[in-house]
Amino acid sequence: MSDALSAVVSIGFHGLAFAMVLYLISVGLSVTMGMMGFVNLAHGVFAMLGGYVMTNLMTRFGVPFVPALAAAAVATGLGSIVLERLLYRRLYGGDELDQVLLTMGLIFMSLAAVTYLWGPNPQPMHPPRWLSGQTDFGFRSFPTYRAFLILCGAALVTALWLGLERTSFGMRIRAAVDNLRMAQSVGINTSRLFTLTFALGSGLAGLGGALGVLTGFEAIALL
Repeated sequence: MSDALSAVVSIGFHGLAFAMVLYLISVGLSVTMGMMGFVNLAHGVFAMLGGYVMTNLMTRFGVPFVPALAAAAVATGLGSIVLERLLYRRLYGGDELDQVLLTMGLIFMSLAAVTYLWGPNPQPMHPPRWLSGQTDFGFRSFPTYRAFLILCGAALVTALWLGLERTSFGMRIRAAVDNLRMAQSVGINTSRLFTLTFALGSGLAGLGGALGVLTGFEAIALL
């Protein structure tokens, strides 16, 4: 493989890996902001929470990578339900400026709380042994963890598409977004549906934040 082609392949691979992390975080925002119509500027807070949950589970409690990753997504989703019930729900269908002010306030509060609990410095994080090192693809080797990110992103793209387009849950979400009153009139519990949708979007952000922790440390190591 020529040097120019090798550089193009390398840039494409690493760019795709980083793009998958951003996709996992932003796809949750597309669910809450795009489908539910809520201007949620604090969506990145859920990604941050997922990263801190996984880091603490692995470094302080010795939880393996996969359970810690799942716990980060679940904990973020459950935590978002509390916020949705107490704060977000009051502004559904309200003025966009009120939504912006609420979520900006949550950003400042979350940053202060995280700095108080964990300090301003990055938390130490090391990938599991089976995701360390390089994987040989025949024509060249690539970092195993970044290949894992691409596989995770591809799997979630497929799962989300099937979930929103081919299941009754996805149909109810689309119906409630298109015509809320009509969805309520046919017996759809839109209140519970929006809560579950918000938790799904936040949980995906937490998953993306947890997966992005190791990517961030890889980027720092390359500097």
